[in-house]
Amino acid sequence: MTSDPTAAERVTDGPDSPDDESVTGRGRWDTFKDRWRAFREHVAQRPTLNVGYRIAVGVVGGLVLIIGIITIPYPGPGWALVFAGFGILATEFVWAHHTLNWVRGKYRIVMDWYTSRGWFIKVLGAVGTFALVLVTLWLLGTYSMVAGWIGVDWPWLRSPLMS
Repeated sequence: MTSDPTAAERVTDGPDSPDDESVTGRGRWDTFKDRWRAFREHVAQRPTLNVGYRIAVGVVGGLVLIIGIITIPYPGPGWALVFAGFGILATEFVWAHHTLNWVRGKYRIVMDWYTSRGWFIKVLGAVGTFALVLVTLWLLGTYSMVAGWIGVDWPWLRSPLMS
């Protein structure tokens, strides 16, 4: 028996692996995409499983999209969640792919316009965003809830939607 392993015995996870990017020119991302395509083709061949998969993608993508839309005016990942929601939906639905491209283009146009403006427009945008956050927190009943924690019961803190 020799110390050199045969081709069948070689470990394919090491740096000399045929899957290594330096040897094949393909990285882990390409391998993942190939495996994902194979999985998706497997699911697509089974009509019931395919419908269930598409429903699951629709529900998850829709939830992420709705949460993103709700959180747009707040500090944090609002727009990122909107794009992620459309991205999830775009994996299965052509309309979502077209909408994602359209929204991304409009977002870039608006942000280019906004960043090219002077300080007055930027301050106005920040004040408008702050006011929108305050109003939505009021409508969601946040102020009356927090005020209740400290024993304050002012009528104007109550949301008209939560009455």
